[in-house]
Amino acid sequence: MADTTARALQLLELLQSAQLRTVPELAARLGVDERTIRRDVARLVEQGVPVETLRGRYGGYRLASGRRVLPLMFSNEEVVSVFLGLSHAQAASPRPEVAAQTALSKIKRALPAEDARRIDSLLGAMTSASTHGGDAPDPAVMLTLAEAVNCGHVLDIRYQSGKGIPSRRTIHPYGLIAHSRRWYLIAFDTDAQEELTFRVDRIRTARSVPGSFTAPQKLDLESRLLDLFASAKYRWQVRLRIRGSEEQIRAQLPRSIARLERLDNAGEDDQPWHRVEIHAERLDWIPPVIAALGCEVLIDHPDELRDLVRAAAARLLHAAGDDGSHPGNRTSTRARSSG
Repeated sequence: MADTTARALQLLELLQSAQLRTVPELAARLGVDERTIRRDVARLVEQGVPVETLRGRYGGYRLASGRRVLPLMFSNEEVVSVFLGLSHAQAASPRPEVAAQTALSKIKRALPAEDARRIDSLLGAMTSASTHGGDAPDPAVMLTLAEAVNCGHVLDIRYQSGKGIPSRRTIHPYGLIAHSRRWYLIAFDTDAQEELTFRVDRIRTARSVPGSFTAPQKLDLESRLLDLFASAKYRWQVRLRIRGSEEQIRAQLPRSIARLERLDNAGEDDQPWHRVEIHAERLDWIPPVIAALGCEVLIDHPDELRDLVRAAAARLLHAAGDDGSHPGNRTSTRARSSG
C-alpha cells in the first residue's frame, strides 16, 4: 500500500508538471508497466482528481483544463518556504486568519519527525525584529544556518558583498535576526578574527565543517545587530559633539547609524552634550541631518565634513538672500542709491 500511495503521488506530480504525459512515458518514469499506470490513473479519478484521457496515436493523460490540485509532495526547502511564508504573514497581520493558522498546523503535522525538528530549529533560531517581505533568502541556506546556530556548528559559506565581490569564509554563527525587511546572520569570522553581520540573501552556499564553538551567552541579538551596523567599516569616520537630549538626537541618528556617548559636562538645567560617532561611505547626507537636529553641533572630524557644511550653509544663505548676492537685494540697493 505504501508503494502504491507513493507511486500515485509521483504520478500526480508528473501530470501537474506537463500539458500531456503518454502512458509509455509515465511507465518509464515510474519503473512499472503500462497496465499499472492505467490502474493508478483510475485510482486518482476515483479520488476525484480531474484526470482526462486522450485517445489516439498522440494520446495520454492530462489534468483537466482549468483544474489544478494542490501539490502533495514537497522538498524540505519547499516546506520551509511555505511554512515561513505563512508564519510571517501571520506575524505581520493585526488579525491573523484562521485559514493560515489551520494550514500551518496541517503542514507541521504532516512532516516527518526529522523535518519537523528542523523546522523547529529554524523557528527557534530566528529573531523577528521588524516586518518581513524584503529579499527572500534561500530556504536551504536558512535551514543550514539555523541548525548551525542551534547546535554550534562551524560553517563554510560563500558570500557576495553588496558590491558583487565574492568571498569564502569560515564562521561561527550564533544569531539569525530580521531587521528592516531583511534577514541577517551575526557570526564570528575566523579568518578576519572579528564579529560581523552577513545579509542572508547574499549567502550563496552554506555547509557544516568539522568543529564546534560556544556562542556568547545572553546576547541581545537586536542590540548587537544595531551596534554592528553602526561600527561597520566604511570610508569615513565622523565624530561630532551634539548638545541635546538623546531622544532629540536619535530622531535623526538612530542606533543603527550612530554610536552615542553622553558627556558629563552639563548643569541641571542645561541640555547635555553627547559624543557621536558615525561610520559612513559618503558624507553628503550628513549636513542636512545636522541642520535637521535643530541644536548645537560641533564637528571634530573630518575636515571634509566641515567644508561640506560651509558649502551647504552658503547655499542656504544665498537662498534666503542674506549673503548680499540675491538678485532682489541687488535691485533694491541700486534703487535706494539712485534716489
